[in-house]
Amino acid sequence: MHPFAYTRVSDVATAVEEVASDPGSEFLAGGTTEVDMLRIGVARPRRVVDINALPISRIEEGPNGGVRLGGLARMSDVAAHPVVRERYPVLSRALEMGASPQLRNMATIGGNLMQRVRCAYFRDGGAACNKRVPGSGCAAIGGVNRGHAVLGTSEQCIAAHPSDAAVALTALDAVVRLRGPDGERSVPVDDFFLLPGDTPEREHPVGHGELITAVDVPPVPAARTSVYLKVRDRESYEFALASAAVVLRVEDGMVAEARIGLGGVATKPWRAHGAEGALVGSPAEGASYELAAVREMRGAVPRSMNAFKIGLAERTVVRALRMAAERQGGAR
Repeated sequence: MHPFAYTRVSDVATAVEEVASDPGSEFLAGGTTEVDMLRIGVARPRRVVDINALPISRIEEGPNGGVRLGGLARMSDVAAHPVVRERYPVLSRALEMGASPQLRNMATIGGNLMQRVRCAYFRDGGAACNKRVPGSGCAAIGGVNRGHAVLGTSEQCIAAHPSDAAVALTALDAVVRLRGPDGERSVPVDDFFLLPGDTPEREHPVGHGELITAVDVPPVPAARTSVYLKVRDRESYEFALASAAVVLRVEDGMVAEARIGLGGVATKPWRAHGAEGALVGSPAEGASYELAAVREMRGAVPRSMNAFKIGLAERTVVRALRMAAERQGGAR
């Protein structure tokens, strides 16, 4: 492991100042990703700034019935919170399916959004990876790419985004609150994750020294019957091959509102705007769900080993839509 200095801080302003003033410093929260990166040599900071003592771990009701999740709120605490379980079961379920209980007890909401990809080539210091070393190439494109993305890819990177919680938050139109050397600002969660394009090394519009202080989830009445469905190689502690976060409102047998986030198949948590547009105003039935799913996946670009993800994602969306409709008694 590359040697580094260690600093603990207890207030947000000091944390921001400590990291912003030193290009070689990084924040350390739960450490479930950062410690891995340090151990394998992908992360090589001169100093880590431990922020676990910062007072930004509360989970509290927001205005008009929403909820504010502190940046340091633990995944397990958010998943178990009564307000989250009642109003946003899609988020609670995504968190519970996102990692082992031990990791959920340590991992934070802010850290989850900032976690790095699980691509084996990114984590192998000897492999070509534009995300780790810009301009070096992408070994995954011609390599073992079964778990990689088919949506939002480029010729520079095809790594799939790993977060489950971010998929649910994308479907819920959450907003990420940041505090940095220039003050506070807010970023809609769908804009918080960047497509790889020609700069895959830049995953977020976050400046050095900016800290996630909270994530605001707006009131979404239809989310009370929401669904998170995750398909993976094994039931326990595994990343998604395809997942779907679905919020559906059915009125008089017709789809009145649809929000869909996809995971496991894209380079960022994927908001399925095409599928949503196809659903609203359509009958709440299997044929509509299938048409919407196929429409969303038309833009997929498969590689040598992951073409199966297109059909898998379509079936996952259809099944999740059926489940959401059944929960509110609107299925046909």
